[in-house]
Amino acid sequence: MNHFTVLSSDLERSKAFYINVLGLTEGYRPPFTFPGAWLYVGNQAILHIMAGKPMPKNAAGVIDHMAFTASNLQAVVNTLKQQGIHYELHRLKDLEIWQLFFHDPDGAKVELDFPADEPKPSE
Repeated sequence: MNHFTVLSSDLERSKAFYINVLGLTEGYRPPFTFPGAWLYVGNQAILHIMAGKPMPKNAAGVIDHMAFTASNLQAVVNTLKQQGIHYELHRLKDLEIWQLFFHDPDGAKVELDFPADEPKPSE
């Protein structure tokens, strides 16, 4: 996978969400004619945010969610609680990995997958 692109009704709010909740960092973005941001993990721009356009009435495509590998489940749960973000946590049968689901400020579904050996977080 190269990257995901999300549409934003408020660029600064979206950047803050992905930087503060997922730990992505803002980096180089070509000088497009519309506002936006490219967010990175290491030297890979994995999330492109597009802003300055009206939100579509009917979303294009059928992508259900974006998923990232993560670590330190308790710290992420704490961050989501501090930010007032509703989430759902599931333990995947057979593999026993933790799957944490929540939505970005414009409704894009985000999944974080944590290793099976991480302890269940205190709710």
